[in-house]
Amino acid sequence: MNRFFAIAAVGLIALASCKGAPKADEAKTTNEQQVTATEGVVYKIDSTQVVNFIGTKPVGRHDGTFHISEGQISVSNDTSVAGGKFTMDLKSLKITDKDTAGTTKLARHLASADFFEVEKYPTATFEITDIQPYNADSTKPALVLAGATHTVSGNLTLKGVTKNVTFPAIINANGNTASAQANFNINRTDWGLVYGNDKSLGDKFIRPEVNVSFHISVNKPQ
Repeated sequence: MNRFFAIAAVGLIALASCKGAPKADEAKTTNEQQVTATEGVVYKIDSTQVVNFIGTKPVGRHDGTFHISEGQISVSNDTSVAGGKFTMDLKSLKITDKDTAGTTKLARHLASADFFEVEKYPTATFEITDIQPYNADSTKPALVLAGATHTVSGNLTLKGVTKNVTFPAIINANGNTASAQANFNINRTDWGLVYGNDKSLGDKFIRPEVNVSFHISVNKPQ
């Protein structure tokens, strides 16, 4: 009986590893949009904050982070986020897998021309082009990000390619602090990251969907 349960457990682990990208809201991707000027108090984003990413393949997943090297959020009337922009330092790429074996080699591969090509493109940027109150639609699937307050659109520039992405977010501003939280999936091939994107590779196939998440908190300048 114990042997049966052991085999069953292995089977469940295998099935779990074969799932796609982490469950998250799918971002809508379109062409680059114009950025309009915004008014308000500028809250600076400090470099301790990170953007998280998860990539998956049939036999598992890899988690990582990029540090935000600089950025800002514009807040009007102390209560409304009007815009924002941040820059990610791609050279700060860190693999955060629980199993640390091979993480250094993987980080070097992701930094190479196969993926982010950080020597040529050391940064990536995201700049907000539109923020609207989130409008719940009963005809659409329920959001994975519970409590979404806004729909955010912004230009994401990666490896010299700029695409506009739209996703639900939780945004708050209370006069002294402002925060933005999101968790969504994008298709990396939209930015030319096509390495391993061939199902014929079997276990070496790397899914095009990448999970992106962040929780940024900033303080009002003194």
